[in-house]
Amino acid sequence: MVVENDLSADALMELVAVDGEKWNSVPSDETIARAAKAIENRGITVVVVENKQQALAKVKELIPPGAEVSNGSSTTLIEIGFTDYFMAGKHGWKNLKEAIVAETDKVKQSDLSRKSEAADYFLSSVNAIAETGELVACDATGSRVGAFPFAAKNLVLVSGVNKIVPTLQDALARINEFVFPIENERAKKAYGVGSTMGKFVIISREITPGRITLILVRGKLGF
Repeated sequence: MVVENDLSADALMELVAVDGEKWNSVPSDETIARAAKAIENRGITVVVVENKQQALAKVKELIPPGAEVSNGSSTTLIEIGFTDYFMAGKHGWKNLKEAIVAETDKVKQSDLSRKSEAADYFLSSVNAIAETGELVACDATGSRVGAFPFAAKNLVLVSGVNKIVPTLQDALARINEFVFPIENERAKKAYGVGSTMGKFVIISREITPGRITLILVRGKLGF
């Protein structure tokens, strides 16, 4: 299970030598529009919002009362206020993450985590977005990205526009050169050991209409 510590993305970036100007800048409106169109052409719904408050409001709007909901560990979800809102329990959803957090037996906890990936709604973020429309995410064990390809009935991804890069090759480079060093530092703070780039997911196309929604926030979120 992933431990979500309280270090912000900015605080983590100060601890490692990464090129924030290259990999963590806010692109032009034209670039954002071009990326959004390319993503939509791949069967993914894109909602562009102005700030993290609007992002959280959109998440609340998308998920109906009574739905089974879980999420992958995400600095972005923490920053928009979703994690606190979700765990506070005043939303009318069935929180599958709650049982995972409460379970102390590691084997049972893993089983619950696997089952939660088939939730009605699974929320997470991505590590890079190509202007050509591909969404890329990486995780050490796969627990954060296992729901992406098929398991989740609905996948809601939230990302800042700072993760947009020109090509798929650039998206992979962003993860190697920028995301991983920061995540490795986060893992050391959370677990006492570093991380690894174990499992990559590249979403090139979604054939089920409406299954994936990307909430794209105009600003820097996560890393």
